[in-house]
Parts: sequence; structure tokens; C-alpha cells
Amino acid sequence: MMITPASGDWVPDSCTLPTAEQPVRVAEFDRFFAESVRRTHRPARTGLDLLLAADAEPAGRDLAARESGCCSFFAFSFATTDAGPVMHIEVPDSQVEVLDALAARVDTFIGSEH
Repeated sequence: MMITPASGDWVPDSCTLPTAEQPVRVAEFDRFFAESVRRTHRPARTGLDLLLAADAEPAGRDLAARESGCCSFFAFSFATTDAGPVMHIEVPDSQVEVLDALAARVDTFIGSEH
């Protein structure tokens, strides 16, 4: 498994999104992380929960649907909690490296407050 540094440190080689489009998708995720994610929680090594701003779920669902189309190992789901909407991200054991890099990327944009 290799992570492609040029495309944001978390895009796996198995991604089927055309290489030219990968930086655009990474930028979309970066903007989503910066504007919409309030907190993260890592309930398991293969899971990451993102607490979203109240109005961010539609944007999260859109990004998740498009990302699932090119990186089918990602499993996204959403829940509503008392604290707000939560985006659940799950990966198989073989893709934990990608989730680790994604979690680090989120922390870069929101600070390390968990």
C-alpha cells in the first residue's frame, strides 16, 4: 500500500479517480474539514467519526457518495446525535494507513482537539 504524497498524503494507489482530478477532490475534502468538522473521534482503528457543523451533512453526504465511487473500500454512514450530525468512516484492516492519514489531515484543519 502506498499513499501518494502529491495528492494530499491520503489518496491510496487503489483510487480509481483520474490522477488529474485527485488534487481537486483532496481540496474539496480539505475545505469540508476546515469549514464543517468540529471534532473527531476514533472509536476503533478502522473507524473515524467526524462531528459536523449543524448544516454540513448534505455536503458530507455528497462528498462521501462521490468518494465511495472511486475508493470503494471506504464505508460512509451518517447519524444524528445530540451534539450534531456525525459522519462515520470505516475502512477494512488493509486500509488503516489511509484512514490514519485522513485523520491526520482532518486534525491539520481543525486543530488537535478531540
